[in-house]
Amino acid sequence: MRKKGWIKKVLKIIGIILMVLIVAFSILFYRIFRPLSDLQIVEKFETETIQPFIKHIDFRDKKVRVIQMQKEIDSTLPTLIFVHGSPGSSMDFKRYLSDEELNKKANLITYDRIGYGENDRGDILNSVDEEVDLLHLIIEDFNLNKLILIGYSYGGTTVLASTKNISKKIILAGAVKGDLEPMFWAMNLYKWKFTRPFIPKVFQGASREKLRHINELVAYENKWNLSETKVISIHGSADRIVPYENSLFLKDLLDQDKFELITIEEGTHSLIWTNFEMIKKEILKVVTE
Repeated sequence: MRKKGWIKKVLKIIGIILMVLIVAFSILFYRIFRPLSDLQIVEKFETETIQPFIKHIDFRDKKVRVIQMQKEIDSTLPTLIFVHGSPGSSMDFKRYLSDEELNKKANLITYDRIGYGENDRGDILNSVDEEVDLLHLIIEDFNLNKLILIGYSYGGTTVLASTKNISKKIILAGAVKGDLEPMFWAMNLYKWKFTRPFIPKVFQGASREKLRHINELVAYENKWNLSETKVISIHGSADRIVPYENSLFLKDLLDQDKFELITIEEGTHSLIWTNFEMIKKEILKVVTE
């Protein structure tokens, strides 16, 4: 009897510790990835020379927040559209959006993918095709000419899946091959029914997308080469979130004249922040071609 009581006590302590860790993780995750309001986004640019303009467009009964750095699109300049990953938001690209040199050379636009905005947390779209439909709606809404799409992580997947005839695609650590998707232990917090309610909705949506990739991306492996647009893939060789092998797969798959791989040696999945100057330099090369 004493032994059973001791085991129950230990299990109870472990359960309490686990629950505390889950709650702490959820709070930390929410603080990092919580969707911002329009006002909070404007406040983030208060100290910047260039201020954003925010509008909302309708897509399948949902409002999508679109941020543009030029009040009026200059049709004589190229336009960059940035697409964020999972989880993430338009503010992942804040440093690029506020960069004066980029703003002189191009129109800059980004948006919050559905499921990552202030009013639709976790309510993600159902497929890559739907993500592409949203991207195309934004392109058509602005009636853009010389267009360069820039996608990070799952945003890179969306950009690559677009078959529109545009100037260039820049993929930053893009996920393109299902069997390369690593499944991390933290995914169990979403899979387990008793921990799922404690997980922020944004993380729940990102988890559903991650699990969906395993099978969904397989169907696209024969489609990546359909677009005639040249693809530039920038990827860190030490990326553990979206393995570098994704870009090596694209290198073997895409026609040689349509693909360029730029490797960041020992670079990680946080490249859009840690390698800003290098990525900015590559973007400017494309813009000024």
